[in-house]
Order: sequence, then C-alpha cells, then structure tokens
Amino acid sequence: MTLGPNLTEKLARARGDLRLGLPVVLVGSGRAMAAVAVEALTAERLADLAALGPLDLALTARRAETLKARAYDGDVARIAVPEGADLRWLNAVADPADDLRVPMKGPLTSRREGDAGLHRLAISLAKSAQLLPAAVLVPVDGAAFALAHGLSLLAEVECGDLDRLAPFAPVISARLPMVASAAGRVHIFRPDDGGAEHYAIEIGRPDRDQPVLARLHSACFTGDVLGSLKCDCGPQLRAALAQMGAAGAGVLLYLNQEGRGIGLANKMRAYSLQDQGFDTVEANHRLGFEDDERDFRIGAAILKQMGFSQVRLLTNNPKKLAMLAACGLTVVERVPLKVGETQENAAYLATKAAKSGHLL
Repeated sequence: MTLGPNLTEKLARARGDLRLGLPVVLVGSGRAMAAVAVEALTAERLADLAALGPLDLALTARRAETLKARAYDGDVARIAVPEGADLRWLNAVADPADDLRVPMKGPLTSRREGDAGLHRLAISLAKSAQLLPAAVLVPVDGAAFALAHGLSLLAEVECGDLDRLAPFAPVISARLPMVASAAGRVHIFRPDDGGAEHYAIEIGRPDRDQPVLARLHSACFTGDVLGSLKCDCGPQLRAALAQMGAAGAGVLLYLNQEGRGIGLANKMRAYSLQDQGFDTVEANHRLGFEDDERDFRIGAAILKQMGFSQVRLLTNNPKKLAMLAACGLTVVERVPLKVGETQENAAYLATKAAKSGHLL
C-alpha cells in the first residue's frame, strides 16, 4: 500500500503544521520532543507545552550572537526557557524588532549537555516554512504522544538530508508575447515537495547546442512589481529580458526565493531593521538567517531539464557561477548586469560588493 505519506510528504505536512502553529513531534537519539515555531505559537498552546516539562528555545547561532547567548552546539543555541516565561518573552528573544529598545533580554542560560539534533531539525523546518528560525521544544513520549494528539511525527534519521534538492517536473508551457520579445514562452516547473513553483521565461528559440544567454533571477515583489528603489532587482529583471530580446534568444529563470530565500515577511523584517541602521547582511544575521539562504541548484536543475548545458550568465554574483559549474553546467562567460543604482540603494549595493562579493 502507498496510501501513507512518504518522507517528502511528511516534511511538507510538517512545514504546514508549523505555519499553523501546530507542534510537530521529532524523534531521534533515543528521545522525542514536540516542537512548535515561536512565530505561530499561541499563549494557550504555550501553557499546554509548559505543563509537559521544561521548555527549550532553539535559536540559530546568528541570533544567539546578537543576544550574547552561548551556542555550545556550533550552529544552534538551546536556551532554557525560564519557568513562567510568557509568549511576549519568547517573541522578544526570537524576533529582533525591539532589540534596540530593549537590548538586554537575559540573562539567557544555554544548555550544553545532551544532543542538539532535534533542535537543529526544528530550526531547519521553521526556515523551510519561511518562519523566523526559532522553535520551542519539550520532551514527550514520541509516537504515543503524536498519536494521542493527532500530530505529525518525524524521525531525525529519515530527515538526515534536508538539503537535498527536490526533483522538479514541468507542468505546462505556453506562448506569451512580451515587451521584450513577441516570441516569448513561459514554462512552469513544480517541485515534488509541495514547495513554490518556479518559472522559465524563454525568449525566441535558443539553440540547445550553443551557450544560452541566461539569468537566474530571484523573485522580488518589492522591486519587480512595486518598483522599489531600495534594490536593483526590478531594473535587472527588465534589462536582462531586454538584452535577451535584442539578442533574439535567451532564458530567464524566475526563482521564487524572495528575500534571498527567507520569504517576503522576513524580508520586511529585515527592511525594518535596515531602517534602524543595520545593513542587509547584519539585518539577516539579527533575524537568525545567513547572508543568503537561496539555493541556486534549482536554476541549474531547470536549465538541464530544458536541454541546456552551456550558459552565458547575466550576473554580478560569482556564487551563481560556482554553483552552476558545481552542478555540471559550463559557464562560458559572465555577462555583467550593472543597472538600477539609485541614491536609495547605493549603500545596499556597496554592502553586496563588500560582504557578498558581488562584482559591481
């Protein structure tokens, strides 16, 4: 029988549960813990969790560094939640919105005994659900607890490769005349893990035996749609399509990895921090994220599915070149794309060059 969920489906269900504020039961290293994302946690569920035993707050080392808390497990900090701590306390520690107004959150006590595998898994799931990377965990009786409360159950051992790239399947393609080219076509690709769809915009009829002029463009609602002056994304999108139209052929991959992979809500949180004086990298770190959480393997996989093996890549980001090469594509040329600098985004672009290695 194949009616039950496979691992991919279990993970998708767990992400959905976390976004709803439901606990997920994680099992591994001889123990089990119920984990719930802080961002979606309610006061009622917090009280129910606290009644089960001592609570841990799992944070990334990036967030812990901001809080001056010890991350004894390297990439993860396990903070002992004080008895009687309420939802306001948890949110204040997890969300940096009020860090400048209330800089001292502690003293915070980090746990150092035992294994941090389940805490690490909880953070990974929260990230993949595009929530703040912070989770509350409490020991429970594993499968029996999950069954009694109708909760999802995940074993750490079966989630060992959360970084694997989900296979993509083409859904449909159709002709779309555009300003850049009347000979346009849009292809929709859907991952089998229930994640966001990604799009390939094909200009003309690129020869699969020749290097294709290509761009990996990450979705930017604020720049692409609203014309934000805080970034150069919108001008880059339009300039790339125009250049492909002038050349008569090309392919632009529109990857749904908003905010460098952290999602629009967290991107807005980062913007709010930037208004407090932090640069784009510092803002990501205060939220608990890395500089860039995107996965450019997605672009490589789609290009291969479309029959391309060589590219002339429109980019200022050398990491894209390295990732495509590591995925077996031949990058024969980097084509610079230097457009869209404004008074409002000059500091942002300078940070991208200084801290992220962009060639500007």
